[in-house]
Amino acid sequence: MTNTKIKKKGKSLPPKLIIGLGKFVWTTLWHIMMSQLAPRNKSGEYIRPDSQFRSVVSQAEGNIYQPAAGRYKLYVGLGCPWAHRTLVVRALKGLEDVISVTTVEPSAESGGWVFTSEDEGFQTLAQLYQLAQPGYTGRCTVPVLWDKQTKTIVNNESAEIIVILNSEFNQLATNPTLNLYPAELKEKIDWWNQKIYTNVNNGVYRCGFAQTQAAYNQACDQLFDTLDEIDAALNTSRYLCGNNVTLADVRLFTTLFRFDIVYYGLFKCNRHRIQDYPNLGGYLRDLYQLPGVAGTCDLESVKQDYYGNLFPLNPGGIVPTGPDMAFMLKPHERFSKIT
Repeated sequence: MTNTKIKKKGKSLPPKLIIGLGKFVWTTLWHIMMSQLAPRNKSGEYIRPDSQFRSVVSQAEGNIYQPAAGRYKLYVGLGCPWAHRTLVVRALKGLEDVISVTTVEPSAESGGWVFTSEDEGFQTLAQLYQLAQPGYTGRCTVPVLWDKQTKTIVNNESAEIIVILNSEFNQLATNPTLNLYPAELKEKIDWWNQKIYTNVNNGVYRCGFAQTQAAYNQACDQLFDTLDEIDAALNTSRYLCGNNVTLADVRLFTTLFRFDIVYYGLFKCNRHRIQDYPNLGGYLRDLYQLPGVAGTCDLESVKQDYYGNLFPLNPGGIVPTGPDMAFMLKPHERFSKIT
């Protein structure tokens, strides 16, 4: 009797109407949120804005930013692949005692990077950007190469920061002879960098942030065509440009490290895992096992930053418990590869 009365009182919309309404509301909100998270063109393709601070550290006469121990600081997010590049080069060059690091964390509530404890008197990275350039209205991204002497941002473009770290602090580095951007390989390194940036580094974001099926399909095809090309090249060469690691490898590494963990599922890059490739899997382990590199890799921060904070891609905020990264220490067998 009670159940009958409840059914009579509890009128509800037909399931088809509920589903249609829910889909309309969620899709509308999703497009609004994605337009803020990931700007797009008319085709629904993700367009990454350019970095705004592009000064350099160098010993050139008249340059305000001269290399010095303790003068500069890196602001990084441990989950961010662009910031991760700078930590890898810092470790490979032996600059840990020369350039300090402050980590920031993404805040889904504020929509930006925040300090875990007050820094320069501020709570957020956006406030630091305002100190560097009052009235700044651009994106407040990591990494940031900060000059503690002049209280300003030297550079916030990761591709340029790693070039600076490679060449401008050699007199202070513990591994000064390592040159990740040698003159004789610059043309080849730049060629790989451009291809990898467009189709892999940014390509995974073009897949994950695509807002139309056509934009996604194009990005996904370009991503896996390029991974196939890289895998083939690595069949006869230990690294991208020969038997020595270069900045091209560093730039690729931070994306590959996150690929099977995040991009494969969350960003819909699921044709193949990196571990499924004949050469890319061992190549990833080879780079991971270089001195100091593993210490720059924070799996839990990567998972939390992507699964926990990219609400439009993972509304439930559930963070996966795996994978076990012990396989990254397995022999990579890359020494047998020849140039």
